[in-house]
Amino acid sequence: MITTPGQLLRHLVPMPPADLPRGRMVELPGRGSTFVTDTAGPSTDSPVVVLLHAVGTTGLLTWFPSIPALSERCRVVTLDQRWHGRGIQSEEFSLRDCADDAAALLDVLGIDRAVFAGFSLGSIVAQRVWRQHPHRVSGLVLCATTDRFRSTAGERLFHETMELSMGGLRGVSRSRVGATAARVAGRALNLAPNDVHEWALAEFASTSPWAVAQAVAALGRHHSRPWLRRVDVPTAVVVTLNDKVIPAARQVALARLVPGATVHDIDAGHASCVMEADVFVPALVEATTTVVARADDFPRPTPRGVTH
Repeated sequence: MITTPGQLLRHLVPMPPADLPRGRMVELPGRGSTFVTDTAGPSTDSPVVVLLHAVGTTGLLTWFPSIPALSERCRVVTLDQRWHGRGIQSEEFSLRDCADDAAALLDVLGIDRAVFAGFSLGSIVAQRVWRQHPHRVSGLVLCATTDRFRSTAGERLFHETMELSMGGLRGVSRSRVGATAARVAGRALNLAPNDVHEWALAEFASTSPWAVAQAVAALGRHHSRPWLRRVDVPTAVVVTLNDKVIPAARQVALARLVPGATVHDIDAGHASCVMEADVFVPALVEATTTVVARADDFPRPTPRGVTH
């Protein structure tokens, strides 16, 4: 019988690659510092893909199965988003700030434009990167995604409850006690990840429960349907057909809203980026390759002000 988190991970989480990117803390001027990995592609002019992780995880924990395959074609960047792992610790959590952080990272790394690929929470942030910084986005890969939550009575109740619960946790988060605890746990990545169970546990532990609550509450306020039809970069949607969190029909509906979006469906669930990586990674590579190949057919967007 599986009785402890370590035993559970032993059964569920595949071994990370031996060459797991080491990463470093990167200061985003005027914003804060976050943990970033930057894996070179096959050449100095390889297209860049920025990977945005799921809620309650980290850049590496969501994407470690995908990085080796993607780096055969692209330069691959991950970051820990706000209040996740060793991400920026701020007074509040907002999807708008997460999107601005991702664009600011391009400046620090000297990258002009990139494909933004996201899983679940990350896919929502990727949508907002295009919305707020369209001239920095060469394409989108949206995995296990939706245009809005709270579309059913159950979802509305869940997200409203999470928002109410935030009130009691806000003082704790502002005290920075939680931030300190998260960063101490996250320092485990400074050690070689010889044991997948210890490594994965440290990654999970580096995001606090109230950070997850903030992120879920923010997701409940997300609604991109009014502007998705204006997306003007090549887009691919990886649909997880067995998803119990975001039904496949909602994912397909989003794809139909984005002009020219391609659909790449897989028989997998909401944790497929890790738990079913053998199915997910080939679909992600296919979707990303498709977006990169189509990028030259789309005119470069004209810079405009940030929209909300």
